[in-house]
Amino acid sequence: MGRTPADGKGRGTAAEAGRRSGREETEEERADRKWSDLLQELRVAQTGVQILFGFLLAVVFQPRFADLSTTDRNIYVVTVMLGSATAAALIGPVSYHRLLTGKRMKPQTVTWASGLTKLGLALLFCTMCSTLLLILRVALHNVVALWLVGAMALWFLVCWFVFPLWALAGNGGTPAGRPGQGPATDDDEGTGPGQGRG
Repeated sequence: MGRTPADGKGRGTAAEAGRRSGREETEEERADRKWSDLLQELRVAQTGVQILFGFLLAVVFQPRFADLSTTDRNIYVVTVMLGSATAAALIGPVSYHRLLTGKRMKPQTVTWASGLTKLGLALLFCTMCSTLLLILRVALHNVVALWLVGAMALWFLVCWFVFPLWALAGNGGTPAGRPGQGPATDDDEGTGPGQGRG
C-alpha cells in the first residue's frame, strides 16, 4: 500500500527490499518492529540485573561482611562495579530512545540500542561469574569454588552465545526455507539509514 513496484530498472524499492528480507515493510516499519522486540528482551534482562544488583548492594550491610578476607572484599568491589556497568548498559537503550524520540532517528536508535544490549549481556556474564566466585569462596573456602565457577561460566557461554551462533551457522546465515538468497536481513541490527536498500 503506497509502495511503487519495481520498474525493471531500479530494484531499490521498499517492496523489493521487503522481498529480500522476507517481510513487506519499510525501513521505519522494520525499525519499529525491532525496537518492540528489543524492549521485550530488555525487560527480561533488566529484571534479572535489578534483583542481582539489589543483592550485591545488601551484602555489604551484612554482619559477616566484616569477616571477609581482603581477596573476597576485592572480588566484591569488582562485582559491584560490574553490576553497575551492566545496569547502565541495559538501561541505556531506554534513555537513548527517550532522548531521540521525535528526531526521525529510529533506525540508528535501534542499532545503537542493540549494541548496548549486547554489551550489557557480556557485562552480565562477567557479573554473574564474579558473584558466583564470591559466594562459593565464602561457602566452600577451597579451590572447588573455582572449578564450579568455571563450569557455570562455560554453561552461561553455551546458553547465551554458543547455541544462537550454532543455530545461525547450521542455517547457513540464510532465512529458513530460502537457501541461496544471501545473508538474512530480517533481524540484522546493523541496518541503518541507507542500508538495507538496493
